[in-house]
Parts: sequence; structure tokens; C-alpha cells
Amino acid sequence: MAIVLYDYWRSSASYRVRIALALAGLKYESVQVNLLEGEHLSAAHRSRNPQGLVPALEIDGATLTQSLAIIEYLHETGRGNFLQGSASNRAMTRAVAHAIAMEIHPVCNLTVARHAAEASSGAIEFKSWMTTFISKGLSAVEDMLGRFQASAYCCGDEISIADICLVPQVYNARRWGVDISAHKRLLGAVDEAEKLPEVRAAHPDNFKPSGAEQ
Repeated sequence: MAIVLYDYWRSSASYRVRIALALAGLKYESVQVNLLEGEHLSAAHRSRNPQGLVPALEIDGATLTQSLAIIEYLHETGRGNFLQGSASNRAMTRAVAHAIAMEIHPVCNLTVARHAAEASSGAIEFKSWMTTFISKGLSAVEDMLGRFQASAYCCGDEISIADICLVPQVYNARRWGVDISAHKRLLGAVDEAEKLPEVRAAHPDNFKPSGAEQ
């Protein structure tokens, strides 16, 4: 049965799932859902994901949503090994992933940032909102990584769900011009992850439709 990923090229959540699928060695069809044109709000897409969000993944006869749930499904079904070590290490690894996916990402969702700018009648600048929360969030993640022994990746010597979340968030930080140069631990983990061909293959530029904004 074919695996289908309902995707948007610049979505952080979709980017995470693309990384996980590539690391798991799974071939899939990518179906782009254009967020800028409102395709995620269509009845067809809401039938896949009632939240009207991306990604949605058709796999094993089910349609799965929420990127972390999808990544853990791939882990639990033996397609990938995204949580390693002791129970406490796995919990700490999840905490890093959650700090990114559940704390930084939701506040910096384009819909949220645009609403803040519009509701404040421009007193809150869109880019300032994004840079403020990305900066604060990644500073905390850098401190969280200090709880782990020095290693190639975020939480050990194998790539984990934390790295899968971190790579897209650093992509966003760079996109918005956030200075993260002081965060040596997380930058080292991202550099290591981006050496992997599977991670490079999942980069948004490889899924950008012709004529899309830079």
C-alpha cells in the first residue's frame, strides 16, 4: 500500500515528517497542500485532518496527523529509531522535541503571528514577533541540551526526534534572521544532522513549487 504525505514545502511540521520518512528509508508520494491558497481548509483536506493542518500521512491503512505522533508511530512500528537510551533519556529527548514543536512552533505559526500583528493594529511587527519567540525558545533549547553529555547529536550519538524537530526550527531561525551564533551545542547537532543525505533530501528547497516565494 502506497504511503502518501500531504505536505507543504515550508511547513516545519511537514519538514520533520519528511526527515523521519527519509531516515526510515520509506518511499512516499508527496502531495502539496498550498497553505497560502487555503487548500488546507478545503473539505477534502479536512477529511484527512479535521484540524485543517499539515502534515497528514496515509500509511498502513490509516491517516495519521500531528508530526510528533507520526514520528513516534514510525519509531514504534520499527521503521526508525528516534528515541534511544534509558527511560529518563527518552523522556528528556521528548522534552527537547516538545520544547520546539509545542512551545516555539505554535507561537510562531504564521496564522498566530499575523493575528497578533493585525489585532495590535501594527503595534506588534510581524518579524519582531517571530524573532522574539524563536530567539527565546532556542536559547532555552540550548540550555536543555546542556543536560546531556557532549555528543554528535542533540541527545546522544544517534539522531533522534529532538534533532528531527531542531533542524526545521533552525531553518526558520535563519529565514527570519535570528542570531543563534552563540548556541554552539544546537548548531553542532544541526551541522551533524545535515551531513546525512536523508536530512538534506528533506530540505524545503527540494519540495518548493516552481515560482514559489524565496
